[in-house]
Amino acid sequence: RLRDTPEDICFEATANAIALHPARPLLAAGDVDGDVYLYSYSCTQGENRQLWSSGHHLKSCRDVAFSQDGQKLLTVSKDKSIHVLTVEEGRLETRFPKAHGSALNCVLPIDTHLFATGDDDGGLKVWDLRKGDAVLEARQQEEYISAMAVDGNGKILLTASGDGTLGVFNVKRRRFDLLSEPQNGDLTSVVLLKRGKKVACGSSEGTIYLFNWDGFGAASDRFALRAESVDCMVPITDSIVCVGSLDGVIRS
Repeated sequence: RLRDTPEDICFEATANAIALHPARPLLAAGDVDGDVYLYSYSCTQGENRQLWSSGHHLKSCRDVAFSQDGQKLLTVSKDKSIHVLTVEEGRLETRFPKAHGSALNCVLPIDTHLFATGDDDGGLKVWDLRKGDAVLEARQQEEYISAMAVDGNGKILLTASGDGTLGVFNVKRRRFDLLSEPQNGDLTSVVLLKRGKKVACGSSEGTIYLFNWDGFGAASDRFALRAESVDCMVPITDSIVCVGSLDGVIRS
């Protein structure tokens, strides 16, 4: 029987992070026990399948992300490690055991070889899988890095932080560019809109802040939602974004 949406996938422990494969009906999730799962999903009833699980992290898995070619899964953990797993088998291919000095919070693929990680103390690193090491290290923000976004050219990296600022880094030139003015509350999420001309940041106060691409110093606009917080955002079209909140409601 066909459904409008796939059936719910239930985990034994709370899932911290999920990611959808760029080309196939696959969903990856990381939970508070440090386990990582890969599922295939379908709108046909009873067709969701767990393909593999990985228990290599010693503490909570905070974020998961598929590489741009969809062949690898990047995971980061409270245990300060980064794992690179093969999507087909869930085999641990590369491990950075003490990647940061603090617990890791988020990971973002930049291109085929580069990816960025942010930690609980505002630290950012950009890694090159070819070198097996970090090629950019910075600590410009005072609180945890909650989320990151990169432009279509893989040149400008944006970091949202718990100190209320948006950080701007030039990946190509391996340098820090600027910080925005602090906004009210923690910045919890960051996405690109309007074909990269606008940037939206969600906050713990339930406000979405808009920045112009050439004006990161100060927000150009703000929208207060009827939500106690904005915890995550996913752009659906160039001008529509879905927002998840602590009250369990998804708004758009």
